[in-house]
Amino acid sequence: MHHLGKTRSAHQANHLLQTPDTFVRAPLPGMHKATAIVHAAPAMGARFTQYTAEFEAGGSMAPAFAQRFLYVLEGEVKIDGAILAAGDYAYFPPEHASNVSAKSVARAAVIEKLYRPLPGISAPAFFTGRETNVAAAFLNGDNALEVRALMPDNPSFDFAVNTMTYLPGATLPQVEIHVMEHGLLMLAGGGIYRLGERWYPAVAGDFMWMAPFCPQWFGALGKTPAKYLIYKDWNR
Repeated sequence: MHHLGKTRSAHQANHLLQTPDTFVRAPLPGMHKATAIVHAAPAMGARFTQYTAEFEAGGSMAPAFAQRFLYVLEGEVKIDGAILAAGDYAYFPPEHASNVSAKSVARAAVIEKLYRPLPGISAPAFFTGRETNVAAAFLNGDNALEVRALMPDNPSFDFAVNTMTYLPGATLPQVEIHVMEHGLLMLAGGGIYRLGERWYPAVAGDFMWMAPFCPQWFGALGKTPAKYLIYKDWNR
């Protein structure tokens, strides 16, 4: 049923809200028994690409030319013999040769970005991690708003990826307007997001893109915590 063309999705000059009812799936080059939901890409003016990779049993995807960050959403994926489960993640430097495969059905959030080197700074190396092993910090000392930084705080990295978890009623302390670009995937719960001059309900499964200097603010609603995975360009 097409619901008479109604959707919460919206695309404005400085932001995007993409809801699951508008997702379109298509395999990317190098995918086998897998498909992608592309959320943000240079075609829309973004300076990175973000997509959800959905693997069938025995599915795989080839190495990327650009650097790649992968966060497992569901199931398990295999990288060079290592098994990553939901909440685990991996960073691949540019042209890293590792394939990603799945023995059974799995989903992963994938971010790809051309690397911008800094003079005198070595490029980063491949690594894997587990979100629950990352120490939590509280934004501005607010113990209702937990941040876990999944990327090392190191100038060799030109982007960062965090998870942010809000207890019900928690909010960002201010409307933010800054030079950084964001890709945001809602993982759990929901709330209200201000993007630009508009206000949107946001729930698990939604994706948001925010251009540099887009006004942004979030408040968590409901009876369970709200959580999202967020990308930002950094250190450049």
